[in-house]
Amino acid sequence: MTAQAPDFIWPVRVYWEDTDAGGIVFYANYLKFFERARTEWLRHLGIEQHALRETSGGMFVVSATAIKYHQSARLDDLLEVRTYLTQAGRASLVLEQSAWRQDAEQAVCLSEGEIRIGWVDAKSIKPARIPSSILERLKPT
Repeated sequence: MTAQAPDFIWPVRVYWEDTDAGGIVFYANYLKFFERARTEWLRHLGIEQHALRETSGGMFVVSATAIKYHQSARLDDLLEVRTYLTQAGRASLVLEQSAWRQDAEQAVCLSEGEIRIGWVDAKSIKPARIPSSILERLKPT
């Protein structure tokens, strides 16, 4: 995982709907947590995905994921999803994301992943170039 400070942090509470019968977060729900954090990261940068699709004719889609699971989150845990932009190309972005829980005196990484999102034409769903106005907003200040 990246040693630098995250570009964005989003809190996520674990609810019943996120867990299996044992009260442990179902593994695929970490992808949902990561999706929510990416959406809020973009919103934080002034990029609302629905409006983006309407004005630019394009949208982001997930094209690849790789996730490692270290420990389980449980019902009622308050997690922190950290997002790092690690690569910004002309047609795709690569982000590192991780879910953390504060235990006693230290933060514990529960899951971490690398997510590639690509830009596509919203009608044809074919790859396209990310508009330069969007890439400019993604650069660190």
